[in-house]
Amino acid sequence: QVQLVESGGGLVQAGGSLRLSCAASGRTFSGYAMGWFRQAPGKERDFVAAVVWRVGTTSYTKSVMGRFTISRDSAKNTVTLQMNSLKPEDTAVYYCAAGVGRSISSPGAYDTWGQGTQVTVSS
Repeated sequence: QVQLVESGGGLVQAGGSLRLSCAASGRTFSGYAMGWFRQAPGKERDFVAAVVWRVGTTSYTKSVMGRFTISRDSAKNTVTLQMNSLKPEDTAVYYCAAGVGRSISSPGAYDTWGQGTQVTVSS
């Protein structure tokens, strides 16, 4: 069983940057993809970005394209989300996820989730 631990959240002013990291432990990740989702208060958990583990193909939700970059380090079993030009609407709890499903923008593709890390962007 893979466990996921996120780190790197915090408070930043609009226009600033944060880097989220997710470490997979327990065994070497052998699933299809790892991704990041976010959930703001009173809202559903939304897709942010994902990377297909074996080939490195990435996918982003439209609102973060050009600002966020997802990357993976297969040797270290980690995935990171570099977030630049942050906006107040990016404020949410960010969750790392790992899974075997092919619909990588859907929460249903993931069977393992981290505990979440808070990102707050002030205006």
